[in-house]
Amino acid sequence: MSLKSESRHAPCNCLGGATALKQYVDKDKFDDVIRRRAEEYKRHQTRKKSAQSNVLLAAANSPLQYPIQGFIVIPLQKSLMPGLSVHAVEKQNYQVTLSVSSGVLAVESLQEKGKVKGQGEKVLSISASSLQSLNDLLGQVSYRSTVYSIKSGDLAHFTFDRYKATFPIMIRQPTVPNLYDLGEDIRSQVTITTKTFLRYTQLNHLISSIRKFYKDIKIIIADDSIEPEKVNGTNIEQYFMPPAQGWFAGRNLAISQVTTKYFLWADDDFEFTDKTKIEKFVAIMESMPELDVVGGSVGSNVFSFKVLYEEGDEEGGCLSKVPGNYQPVPGIPNCFFTSGVVNFFLARTDAVRKVGFDPLLKRVGHSEFFMDGLGELLVASCPELTVGHQPKRGNAEYYKYRLPPKSDTDSKLALHFFKNRLKCVKY
Repeated sequence: MSLKSESRHAPCNCLGGATALKQYVDKDKFDDVIRRRAEEYKRHQTRKKSAQSNVLLAAANSPLQYPIQGFIVIPLQKSLMPGLSVHAVEKQNYQVTLSVSSGVLAVESLQEKGKVKGQGEKVLSISASSLQSLNDLLGQVSYRSTVYSIKSGDLAHFTFDRYKATFPIMIRQPTVPNLYDLGEDIRSQVTITTKTFLRYTQLNHLISSIRKFYKDIKIIIADDSIEPEKVNGTNIEQYFMPPAQGWFAGRNLAISQVTTKYFLWADDDFEFTDKTKIEKFVAIMESMPELDVVGGSVGSNVFSFKVLYEEGDEEGGCLSKVPGNYQPVPGIPNCFFTSGVVNFFLARTDAVRKVGFDPLLKRVGHSEFFMDGLGELLVASCPELTVGHQPKRGNAEYYKYRLPPKSDTDSKLALHFFKNRLKCVKY
């Protein structure tokens, strides 16, 4: 197996109707922004990429046997390399060489030291007069990383005669399980979360509709109203924020207080009906543990979409949001894999906390959460899981804030340019 270096990324194509983002960056600061973005992207790559990012090509008809996947070691601890051996014709002498870059190699329980050179070093040479002796020694080869890292890797190079192979070593600090006790009923499984701003009439109606069907389930409210009012009721936690902090900041606050495995997000102007079945959400998530978010529909509004991303070259990547889904979820009727869903969804609390909601987006964000979660969150849309929407009520003060000025949208596009390293975006 040989190493093939990665080629430079080609420019990505901004589709018709896409917004070029550099025009939203302050012209006087553009060169400095570009420099800082490039530096930050290098740091990002250091965190996200490792030896496992390289393409490895296996040579044809090689007599070398080695692990091609699943060799995982704990940082700074010694581990035997599994499956090393040579399958070759009889000859008078056999010699192999192994080398690594982020650790050291050794043969354990070594009886005849003359057969091995490089014990405890990066390059290990083994010789033997018989194939059986060689493979016995190879079965005792160990690897120990010498550079502490919680998530990285190394490449081992294995050479015999004219044959060469390269295989990956994954260096991982084990993670401790973080389990949630589902308990016996929906109250111990799900917390309902919402964010409110100047809409107490709608909020109280939402709570009343929830209590018709779920009398004791916990409701968490993040409230950044200008003149806050106390919401009364049992098992309700209301957290007051500084005024007009925004939707995403409120989402972060509400979800930070969830103690159950799942939370159900509902906007403050939604309305539970006899078709709103949280238990069905939970059943889907429990039947497919890989899922992180399951969205429903708000009335007839499904609003599922795919996020398409190309990394691009030095100018940045290209991102577009298009309606639709990828494919049906196996074994779950009328559910589809997608990238993003409507504002009515059940989510795994720990998974969403890892992605979070960017508080820089106050009134111009929803899809952006799913953009940040691309590749991190497995999302499904199940339109038959539904909630109602309250009739719109006149509230002049609310709509002064609800309809953001153009400057908010411009700031969001400038944020995409730096934070997401995009040169264009298409909603």
